Formats: sequence, C-alpha cells, structure tokens
Amino acid sequence: MTLPGRKASLWDTVKAVGSSFFGVRKNSAYQEDLGKLNPLHVIAVAFVAVILFVVGLVLLVRHVVATA
Repeated sequence: MTLPGRKASLWDTVKAVGSSFFGVRKNSAYQEDLGKLNPLHVIAVAFVAVILFVVGLVLLVRHVVATA
C-alpha cells in the first residue's frame, strides 16, 4: 500500500490491470487507484496485456491443433 498523495508504481498499475482482467477488484482498492494511477499508464499496460493474452491463445491453439 502506498502513502496518500504518492503516485503509483509500474507494479501497482500491472496489479490493477491484472485484477481488472479477472474482475476481482475491491471497491476500496478501485477508489484508491482513481487518485494515484495515471490513465495513460493503465492504457499502455492494458494494451500490452491484451497483446500477450492474444499471442498466448494463438500459441495454445497452434499447439493443440498440432498435437491432435
């Protein structure tokens, strides 16, 4: 947990985006993040996470199809 008025680190942004992907975010944590997360950082981390997710799915499907 960070001190009030302090900006979020990259790890804080990754945790917020990751928990949002799974929908397991507490309202209190969401309210805390509103004040400290930079929206541009959230968008950048989410974009990278989506790309990694899609690439992972493509690789998984290729592996399953190749072994079938």
